[in-house]
Amino acid sequence: MRRETYMIKKIHHAYLAIVLASLCLLSMNTEARASLMIDASVGGAPTGVNYVNFDDLTLGSVGGVSGGVTVSFSGDGQAVQGSESGQYAAPYLSNGNGTLFGDPNDGPDTTTYLSTGTGSVTLLLPGQQMYLGLLWGSVDNYNTLSLYNGDTLVGTITGSDVTNNADGNQGVNGTYYVNINSTLSFDKVVATSSSNAFEFDNVAFNPSAVPEPSSFIMAFFGGIGMFAYRQRRRNGRTNNLKLA
Repeated sequence: MRRETYMIKKIHHAYLAIVLASLCLLSMNTEARASLMIDASVGGAPTGVNYVNFDDLTLGSVGGVSGGVTVSFSGDGQAVQGSESGQYAAPYLSNGNGTLFGDPNDGPDTTTYLSTGTGSVTLLLPGQQMYLGLLWGSVDNYNTLSLYNGDTLVGTITGSDVTNNADGNQGVNGTYYVNINSTLSFDKVVATSSSNAFEFDNVAFNPSAVPEPSSFIMAFFGGIGMFAYRQRRRNGRTNNLKLA
């Protein structure tokens, strides 16, 4: 009987140690930064499955919901059309890469697009995502795109990560379609710029296949509990054999 009690205590201690270690690991993972794989090219196309072109947004800084994405602005960020000297320049469509977004014509974007000014544009995505694509116009080295899971920063991309020639070229060779794959899921994207401006349109995204953390923890606890139960039964059978 003492041996059985001793074994149960050992199992409980091992169980608690594993639980604590796993919770620490989960905590570390939520703080970890993702690896972001970037594929950017002039005339490139999205590889995502969901598309939003922002054409139904009201011009200005009102924001709203477009294609399931909630758009908001800070500072002088806004939804715009055309180009305004010294303020914003329309992204350039090429190689028919606007077709999936309802605009097959090449040339300067004539539809509504988003500009940060020297403020920001925030996109709240519908659920967890692992991929983001966007038509990034006149790429500058002071443009920054940040991916978040809630309020936790997942990863950051600057114009210099998109191209070595991030010099604000407003022609066809200055606009890139940028495909971003992340090793961690995200549900919020924030575009900022320290100078006028970060302009983008035609966003694509892919939903995450990563299970919810709560589901993972429940499955983990269930597995550990089953292990402890089987160990208790095995030790009980061993003790009964010895008594016999």
